[in-house]
Amino acid sequence: MVFAEPAGPLLAQWQNFYVIIGSSAGALTGLQFVVIALIADMEELPGMTEVRAFGTPTVVHFCVALLVSAILSAPWPAFYGAELALGICGAAGIAYAVRVIRHATRVTIYKIEAADWVWYAALPLVAYGVLLAAAILLAWHRSSSLFLIAATTLLLLFIGIHNAWDAVTYAVIAGRGQESKKDAKEK
Repeated sequence: MVFAEPAGPLLAQWQNFYVIIGSSAGALTGLQFVVIALIADMEELPGMTEVRAFGTPTVVHFCVALLVSAILSAPWPAFYGAELALGICGAAGIAYAVRVIRHATRVTIYKIEAADWVWYAALPLVAYGVLLAAAILLAWHRSSSLFLIAATTLLLLFIGIHNAWDAVTYAVIAGRGQESKKDAKEK
C-alpha cells in the first residue's frame, strides 16, 4: 500500500468522464421534481412509504453519482482521502439500500413486480457494494478499481434514469386511469 502516491496524475485521466457523469446526475435530479409534480396531480396520492421506496432513492442515486464525480474530481494530494470518502459512500449506500428494501416490503398502494425488485433493490445494493469494494481495493489496484468505480457511478446514473422514467410512466398511466374512472362516473 502506497499512501504517499499523488492522486492527481491518475485521476486527471478521468476528469472528462466525471464531468459528464456529474453534470448529468445533477441535471437529472431536476427530473424528479417534475415527477413529483405529476404525481401531486393524481387523485390517489402515494403514501410516504411509496415515496421512500420509489421516489427518494432515485434522487439519492443521482446525488451519489454527483458526489462520486466530485470526489474523484477533487485535487487530492494522495489517494487515501479519496479511498476513505468513496468507502464511506459505499458503506452508507449499502445501509440506505437495505432501508429502501425495508420500505418496499411495506408498500400497500402498488403491487411490486420482479423488475421493480431488480431496479429499486438489487441493482442499487450491488452498485453500493461494488463501490465499497472498489474503494477498499483502490489502495492496491488503482487502475482496475477506478474502472469499477466508474462503472458503478454509471450504473447508479442508469438506475436513476430508469426509475425516473418508470415513475413518470406510472404517473401518466395512473392519471389516465383516474380520468377514465371520472369520465365513467359522469356518464
